[in-house]
Amino acid sequence: MVSRSSLESLVAEVGNALKQHNKLIVTAESCTGGLIAEALTSIAGSTAWFDRAYITYSYESKREMLGVHENTIQHKGAVSQECVEEMVIGALQESHATVSVACSGIAGPGGGTPDKPVGTVWISWAMQGHDEVVSKLYHFDGDRNAVREACTVEALKGVLSILDDV
Repeated sequence: MVSRSSLESLVAEVGNALKQHNKLIVTAESCTGGLIAEALTSIAGSTAWFDRAYITYSYESKREMLGVHENTIQHKGAVSQECVEEMVIGALQESHATVSVACSGIAGPGGGTPDKPVGTVWISWAMQGHDEVVSKLYHFDGDRNAVREACTVEALKGVLSILDDV
């Protein structure tokens, strides 16, 4: 579990970096159910760099709101690199943001498989004007809340990482 003060510090750092680079962020979240957006908007002044959030828990919402292809969901699954990359690109295309983060995973306690056990999470980051989409597979330990919190922290750290490359 991450402490409240360390999460607030990380969010402040992300906010400052977005503001410094004159960027707006959008989130596309599945397994976190909006925790990344909640963290980002928990500090005053976030309206300067936070555009919106998509909480796309169902397959239909991923397709309808973010343009995830049916073929991707059917053949790769919602918890896949392909799906989060389509989510992160769709979020950029459907918003006014210039930076995007997306996640999809299995927070538990059920839903895991031998190939994708509980704690399996894909996170993806993208930025307008950059061809490269960065994606990473994680295997988080702990209960449902621990997985969701760990995903939120890693998503925010990844935002800092892609902004460092600007």
